[in-house]
Amino acid sequence: MAFNFDEGIDRRHSDCKKWHKFGEEVLPMWVADMDFRSPDCIIEALHQRVAHGVFGYGDVPRDLIAAVAERMACRYQWDIKPEWIVVLPGIVAGLNLCVRAFTAADESAITPTPVYPPFKRSAVLADRAQLNAPLRLENSRWIMDLPSLAPQLTGKEKLLMLCNPQNPGGTAYRREELQQQLAFAQKNDMIVCSDEIHCDLILEPGVKHIPFATLSEDAAQRSVTLITPSKTYNIAGLGASIAIIPNPELRKRFNKTREGIVPSVDILALTAANAAWREGDAWLEALLPYLRHNRDRLVQAVNGIKGLEMVSPEATYLAWVDASQLEVDNPALLFQKAGLGFSPGHEFGDSKFVRINFGCPAFLLEEAISRMETAVNGL
Repeated sequence: MAFNFDEGIDRRHSDCKKWHKFGEEVLPMWVADMDFRSPDCIIEALHQRVAHGVFGYGDVPRDLIAAVAERMACRYQWDIKPEWIVVLPGIVAGLNLCVRAFTAADESAITPTPVYPPFKRSAVLADRAQLNAPLRLENSRWIMDLPSLAPQLTGKEKLLMLCNPQNPGGTAYRREELQQQLAFAQKNDMIVCSDEIHCDLILEPGVKHIPFATLSEDAAQRSVTLITPSKTYNIAGLGASIAIIPNPELRKRFNKTREGIVPSVDILALTAANAAWREGDAWLEALLPYLRHNRDRLVQAVNGIKGLEMVSPEATYLAWVDASQLEVDNPALLFQKAGLGFSPGHEFGDSKFVRINFGCPAFLLEEAISRMETAVNGL
């Protein structure tokens, strides 16, 4: 089956957050929302559900629970039980619930930095302290530097927040690296929240995603794993996400914290998620080489522009670009003036970087590269 990822789709007049943030002259490549049409299997499933014509209160379909279990077993050799699954209206809710459920007012969480902004905001919103574990560049991969935290630990750190694959760095952690993260959590008696929402978007040949909870029974019993079809199948506007919580006590605390605050998932989002995970693999297998080609083209171009550097992300469709060699205080603003809407690095933890979404048709990427070159050459 052929899929047309080169199709240009006008999103400016579709109530699209991505394309509405900037003016019409700016090419938006910021939020993690691809510019590809979602798989036909999802669109058809939604048509069928809408045609039913009744949209009362929904319940989580057994098919969806089964689809999650089958996917984890098939793709990641992880046998999970249906009762471990908690369905949420979004990953951000899961991050916030973990902070509130697993830390007390005088306790804190540890999060990598730079990282997806809701990691840090979850602590702010819960009025919790947070300790940042810096990422360091090692062999062209962004690695979490947990040992550097030793002098800062107080014993009040109760939650370790992981992001694998890492956003914005694009690292897919290897088993030995995950084992080190587990050892840190064990030594400091910490619960682990593992955001694995980009797990299906591995671009580097020979690299595989390893769920943190599969490391050992201890890893499973101290962890909450967050997954979603939204990034993989470009259905972020249809919020349906999953928390996998093997430990019944942690699951009880998580669900109790949710009560009265986090709503159930709407019926169309459930329909889309089920169709994605059951029927979307052919589309995904065609998407990955397209994203890989975009990644390689962007790596080549960025590293050919004086003052810019980036390592090749192993996963995601997000590039973390180092602009520290440019003589500008705000590289995101520089690029915005040149017609490029990138994510400012300060939102993730480093103002000298920008994050670029390359999940777009190749012709848009080429236009972005041209504007980047113009912006930097104009300094």
